[in-house]
Amino acid sequence: MVAHEYAHGYAALKQGDNTAYMLGRLTWNPLKHIDPVMTIIMPLLTFFTMGVAFGGAKPVPVNPRLYRNYKRGDIIVSLAGIVTNLILAVLLVLAVAVFGMIYRIVPALGNTLALLQLMFVYGIIINLVLAAFNLIPIPPLDGSHVMKHLLPAKWSLTYQRIAPYGFFILIALLSFGRPVVNVWMSPIFTIFESAQRQLAPFMIPSQWTT
Repeated sequence: MVAHEYAHGYAALKQGDNTAYMLGRLTWNPLKHIDPVMTIIMPLLTFFTMGVAFGGAKPVPVNPRLYRNYKRGDIIVSLAGIVTNLILAVLLVLAVAVFGMIYRIVPALGNTLALLQLMFVYGIIINLVLAAFNLIPIPPLDGSHVMKHLLPAKWSLTYQRIAPYGFFILIALLSFGRPVVNVWMSPIFTIFESAQRQLAPFMIPSQWTT
């Protein structure tokens, strides 16, 4: 989530908006991105009530009016976090394979490398889920910023009026619309399963992975 939010701020800076930079939010320090409610309380509450840890980091502040091109800038900044999560997932896949090759050269590192592999495998699915979830076109998720620019102007104005209720719509979707969420996420899980099959020859047998 830190990489996701940093990407938003960095993309905004490149589009002409230095708000995140001036407020000290263009940083890799995770403490700067923690929101007491969304990062701590909400995930715990939803996990114990719905079985799904729903939450997020403190959004990086941006000012779209400062973008050199509003529409182009809004789309780029909105997709920056999603693209970053996808890039991280690919890098983690490569890292898991590299750990497997290192193990063949230095078997004594087996347990340590196996533990790292397990952590990185979790990292792959987490980044893929974050990317797919943020693409859902419901405010305040990133996908809604893209959707409003794809719709005809009149429809876009009507669509944006749901923004104040977006959070409640998401909670309702996670509570009662789980089949819809599962369909939305199914391509991501297919990709993850494919990655697992490709990584199987590189996985190190150990207490962490068997």
